[in-house]
Amino acid sequence: MTFLKHTAVAAGLLLAGFGAQAQTTTLKVHHFLGTQSVQHTTMLGDWCKAIAKDSNNRLKCDIFPSMQLGGTPPQLYKQVVDGVVDVAWTLQAYTAKLNKLEVFELPFMMTNAEATSRAAWDYGQKYAKDDFSDVKMLAIHVHGPGNIYTKNKALTQMSDFKGLKVRAPTRQIVKMVSMLGATPVSMPVPQVPEALSKGVVDGAVIPYEVAHGLKVNELTNFTAETDRSYNALYTTVFVLPMNKAKYESLPADLKAVIDKNSGSDLSAFMGKTQAGDDVVGKKIFEASKNQKISIIAKAELEKWRKATDSLDDSWAKDMTAKGMDGAGMLKSAQDLIKQYTK
Repeated sequence: MTFLKHTAVAAGLLLAGFGAQAQTTTLKVHHFLGTQSVQHTTMLGDWCKAIAKDSNNRLKCDIFPSMQLGGTPPQLYKQVVDGVVDVAWTLQAYTAKLNKLEVFELPFMMTNAEATSRAAWDYGQKYAKDDFSDVKMLAIHVHGPGNIYTKNKALTQMSDFKGLKVRAPTRQIVKMVSMLGATPVSMPVPQVPEALSKGVVDGAVIPYEVAHGLKVNELTNFTAETDRSYNALYTTVFVLPMNKAKYESLPADLKAVIDKNSGSDLSAFMGKTQAGDDVVGKKIFEASKNQKISIIAKAELEKWRKATDSLDDSWAKDMTAKGMDGAGMLKSAQDLIKQYTK
């Protein structure tokens, strides 16, 4: 796995405590998706396997999907802070104080998920570290390019947005949907199937990898996929926080295991893995007899970009009004994405 990197210092710490400390620590890991999701099986599953291997099975996980430990998705970060769970996978948008990270959710910001996830981690360490000082942050990442799925009307040009009620996951994406001409409806992703089936929304913005797990292919008839050679229409930022007291209670060698399996490489792994599942999801949509997939060409996307361009400046001004260098933060995010994009 790409996020596993060995250093002489880490190796020494890892080996030092194995003989002296045999107690097993089991981490409660909580998330809002199902057991078949790539987040459950691979992103969190492989991370848990890695820390178990590197700790000689002294660190283990119990992964609880679908909010099995109670609460709602927006409460996951607080569950970590309060020690209800030890680790959670969740959206930054659910935790207002993490909104410096939403720069990566601005329209047409993302190139690819792996590069943008590395950029998000570096940016977070530079600008947002104090905001998540109440946890041990393990990873910051994004998903693959988002698409737009609609029930009764194909979406091929900007004018097609008019009259549609479209589910949007985060603050910036709500604004984007509105600027493109639709009426945005904000809701967590688990609510999307019911909202589509009951007509609460006419469509939703989601990446392929989540959409097929929610059976959006059965609930809609049209998919608008943007030209993948153009920057993504949007993405969403996710975080993987760990309870700070739990981390600090670990002996030094087990802290080293957590440190080794967190950071930039874990962020890139999670972003790349989540985006990689888009391939599986798209095949399911392609095989659905009721689905028509339209590719939105670059020329049309240029119109969408111009219609939403002011969101960049608006976000920067919002940060500046809070006493930060908004323009500098925006440029830093753009530069980091460019740096990591191959």
